[in-house]
Amino acid sequence: MFFFFSGLSYEIEYRAELDTNLSYIFCPNHFSYLDIPAMVRNKHLFAFMGKNSMEKIPLFGFMYKRMHITVDRQNLKSRYKALNEAAEMLDEGRSLAIFPEGGILTKEPPKLVPFKDGAFRLAIEKQVPIVPVTLPFNWIILPDDGKLMINKRDGKVKAIFHEPIETKGMVIKDIKLLKERTFGIIEKELKVQNNFE
Repeated sequence: MFFFFSGLSYEIEYRAELDTNLSYIFCPNHFSYLDIPAMVRNKHLFAFMGKNSMEKIPLFGFMYKRMHITVDRQNLKSRYKALNEAAEMLDEGRSLAIFPEGGILTKEPPKLVPFKDGAFRLAIEKQVPIVPVTLPFNWIILPDDGKLMINKRDGKVKAIFHEPIETKGMVIKDIKLLKERTFGIIEKELKVQNNFE
């Protein structure tokens, strides 16, 4: 509905076929509030793990809280509870989407900020593949500048789902390696799509 009423064009690209019978943790870059509806166009069903401030958005927040996992990143108890909920969802065979940057934190999009450990620790503990996702243009179409103005002339919404990174056999000490590999895949694609070094 959002894409229909906003008039935005959309393109989704899968670099590999995703098995609908498997659970994945999708890890997209996060530069814009447009990233959430862009991810929802994925044909693979999943739950978001996102900040609890999303609950305050009229109507959307009500649905978001009931369908997804919300977390207060400043509260240790909330973070612990959210990780337990996420682990339970994976045990039930569901997939998750976690923004590994921990929010819209970069001051220089499309440059990434360092990834946090949470998604990668969870993937290794549950032996679930990570799927890096590149959202290359949302920061141009809907910049995080407080104005919430959509620039339709500045391109289409695009999501690139990369090949899953297998975690079977990995242990906790491999978190850094898994995180760096995911970061590298997304960073490289951002550079290609946005023509920057």
